[in-house]
Amino acid sequence: MLKNKRITVCVTGGIAAYKAASLVSVLYKLGANVQVIMTKHATEFITPLTLQTLSHNKVITDMFDEHDPSYVGHIHFGQDSDLVIVVPATANVIGKVVNGIADDMVTSTIIAATAPVIFAPAMNEFMYKNKFVRSNIQKLKDSNYGIIEPESGYLACGTEGIGKLADTKTIMNAINEVLERTC
Repeated sequence: MLKNKRITVCVTGGIAAYKAASLVSVLYKLGANVQVIMTKHATEFITPLTLQTLSHNKVITDMFDEHDPSYVGHIHFGQDSDLVIVVPATANVIGKVVNGIADDMVTSTIIAATAPVIFAPAMNEFMYKNKFVRSNIQKLKDSNYGIIEPESGYLACGTEGIGKLADTKTIMNAINEVLERTC
């Protein structure tokens, strides 16, 4: 199912960013062409080199670092991909997308995307339950974006609750489901 599929993985700045490495590795091993785009904040949690090594592609971290003048990156990645997935999707990036704010490569790619986009939220339980975050997630759903709900469990802040990034198997199931419907 993933052989030769073009998957853009957008990594945002939450502690769960390190879990993107597992997803990128699995996608690559299953034959996908994986392009990783990271927010500046994501690079504080996991290095671009790690994801570059696992994806076998240059990781994009700067909207203005156009490495191929034949196309505009933030338009290209969202339109030439078979799927875009945001993992982890922070409250910050969710809020930006819902409000049309495209101030970095990740948000610009998502907003310009014609490919299906899936968000996998991960954050502290109190952030996840915040009425504004819940409203923004509902707006994404209403706009036909896919949402992989977070799990309950031990959170990085030392508490138990909802907000833990869904496991790689759950994320892979969602990716396969979307690709089966759209390709």
